[in-house]
Amino acid sequence: MCPPSTLTASNGFHNVHGIHMVPHAPFVLEEVSQHGDLCRETQKSSGLRLNHQQLAQQVWQQRPSCLKPIHCSIHGDLHFAETVANVLTSLPFIALGIHAPRKNLNTKLYANSLVGVGVASAMYHSSRGKLRRFLRWIDYTMIATTTVCLSAAVRNENPKVLMAASALILPVQPLMVSAVHTGLMEVSFARRALEDPGLRMAHTMHKMSSLLGGALFIADDMFPRTPYLHAAWHLAAALGVGTCNKLLE
Repeated sequence: MCPPSTLTASNGFHNVHGIHMVPHAPFVLEEVSQHGDLCRETQKSSGLRLNHQQLAQQVWQQRPSCLKPIHCSIHGDLHFAETVANVLTSLPFIALGIHAPRKNLNTKLYANSLVGVGVASAMYHSSRGKLRRFLRWIDYTMIATTTVCLSAAVRNENPKVLMAASALILPVQPLMVSAVHTGLMEVSFARRALEDPGLRMAHTMHKMSSLLGGALFIADDMFPRTPYLHAAWHLAAALGVGTCNKLLE
């Protein structure tokens, strides 16, 4: 307990002239927590970073379709026999690449890319599980790379801007790159066949195999439960590639 003198000391000032006691002090003591301010600043900065990340994610999701990765279809190989057929029909691409002309850098790149197509296709059809989808993308990418190399080997006048754009888009849209450079090669093949009668037979076989290959490619996508369509497409595509090699001789 406090002594009585302490309790009555403050009351004694009321009797002193000139002193007026205020029951409540005019100043308010407020404890400012530096830790609390730091937390609020951290939360604010985190919120800003989150908003920037969400905005960047929305912009990335709304990018043009040409910059979006392809949806790799992994159907096919309904049974072991079809897997064997698809692997065996991938081997002709390796043989075509080994025997393709290698007169300069462009033709060497094309020949090596053909070997890569056969290897990638065989690995894809032999794979199972999560690795299969990645190898399917590798398969598409190698096919697109081969069309770019063939276009460069056949057409020396390809614009550098086109080649640079093809290299940039190839990882995300290999099918579009394949279509563009296959079209350029077809125009060059037709023009060369008109000028050189010795190429007309090869060009005729190329047109027939290309039409058959296109039909089989579409049928394989529309009827995925039909066995051996993909293997047939391999053979038709290999025949078309073999006729293209005539352009490089």
